Amino acid sequence: MSKINTILLGLVIALIVALGGVLYWQKGGFEEKYTAVYLNTGDIYFGKLSRFPRMTLSDVWFLQKGSNEQQGFALSKFEKAFWGPEDKMVINDETVIWTTELKGDSEIIKAIKNPQIAEQGQPGVAASQEVPGTTVDATESE
Repeated sequence: MSKINTILLGLVIALIVALGGVLYWQKGGFEEKYTAVYLNTGDIYFGKLSRFPRMTLSDVWFLQKGSNEQQGFALSKFEKAFWGPEDKMVINDETVIWTTELKGDSEIIKAIKNPQIAEQGQPGVAASQEVPGTTVDATESE
């Protein structure tokens, strides 16, 4: 095989691989999954988790307890907190109790994908309803 044929073959293979990557990306194949991170403080955060070089969450959301028992929890965007944080959180590994990836059809993901509803806390919407399994009893963790 001549040198030109080898170069052309390499280019064709590279183009096929690049095309495959683009098609995979367009179908959502490279979309980062959301992860729930539960800390020893009882706080739970949701976001896109990166573990290198440090544990970091981006596109961060958190559960905020309502002012009374009947309100349950509301999902809030981290960057909209009153102290004005960035939409990124570096987490100390030692404070993490557990992490888990969220399924694409979870109520939290539905609320994240529709943030206007999540932040308005409209009745009947996932973000304003109590989220099962998220109530933390301080006596259980000791």
